Amino acid sequence: MPARALLAIAITLAAALASAQPDARRWLPLAKDGLHDPRSPATGQLQEPRQALSVLAPDTAGNQVRWVEALERGQIAPRSSINPGTEVRLREDDILLNLNGGTPIVRFPHRAHTLWLDCSNCHEEVFVSKTGANKLDMRKMLLGQQCGLCHGAVAFPLTECGRCHSVPRARTGGGPAVTGASPPVSSGAPRP
Repeated sequence: MPARALLAIAITLAAALASAQPDARRWLPLAKDGLHDPRSPATGQLQEPRQALSVLAPDTAGNQVRWVEALERGQIAPRSSINPGTEVRLREDDILLNLNGGTPIVRFPHRAHTLWLDCSNCHEEVFVSKTGANKLDMRKMLLGQQCGLCHGAVAFPLTECGRCHSVPRARTGGGPAVTGASPPVSSGAPRP
């Protein structure tokens, strides 16, 4: 199936779900989520998603939590690493991707990712830290690869196109219509 068809189906499904639940954040109980065994006594010992997530910064998509906002508000405090003494490397730069496509340019915010993920979560297995070394592919993302490893599973879903494709193209030349952004990277992984 072509990537455009997959994307169209995903967007249609997301719109249908959003219209069915316009203002309410809803989470399935663990016993009905299709992942947990409702007959298992252990399921009753787990915290229900509604109880855990309803106090966090609300979102209208995916698991209905804006994780970076929840982190910045102090609502969550994830561990930087399971290994004591791991140095946290916070990056403040944005990388511009998809410079030659027809959709708006992708702004990859390192800060939002490195607030709680070490660089090794993505580099070097998912993305190589070399300009032009990675070919980003929406089909792969929709299949849970590349950015789709997190987006759609934990982070906001890929049907929220404007959250990544957020930089308008200039009227001529195809470059970004913004100033003050990091120097463009033509494709793939962020620069080291």
